[in-house]
Amino acid sequence: MKSAKIDVGYVAQLAGLRLTPAEQVQFQGELDTVLAYVAKIGELDIAGIEPTVRVVSNADGLRDDVPDVRTPEIREMMLANAPERSGDEFKVPRILEQM
Repeated sequence: MKSAKIDVGYVAQLAGLRLTPAEQVQFQGELDTVLAYVAKIGELDIAGIEPTVRVVSNADGLRDDVPDVRTPEIREMMLANAPERSGDEFKVPRILEQM
């Protein structure tokens, strides 16, 4: 299956880009290579393969949202740099008015 050729010069003009003739030739070749890879992927037999959102389940990389109380000395070091503090918390200026 042969796809239609995309004219890099025309697309650059639509995007408001100024490409030299040498850049147009270079980018046209690179685009043709990418489109050839996409066409090759389109030839794959994917019948029977279930669509997936991610390749590894539960791979969001987030930890549970719990306070880290293992190292109180680190908390104390961080609070030592605060301009103002209230107990074990940073004290910051109010930015919202009370209703």
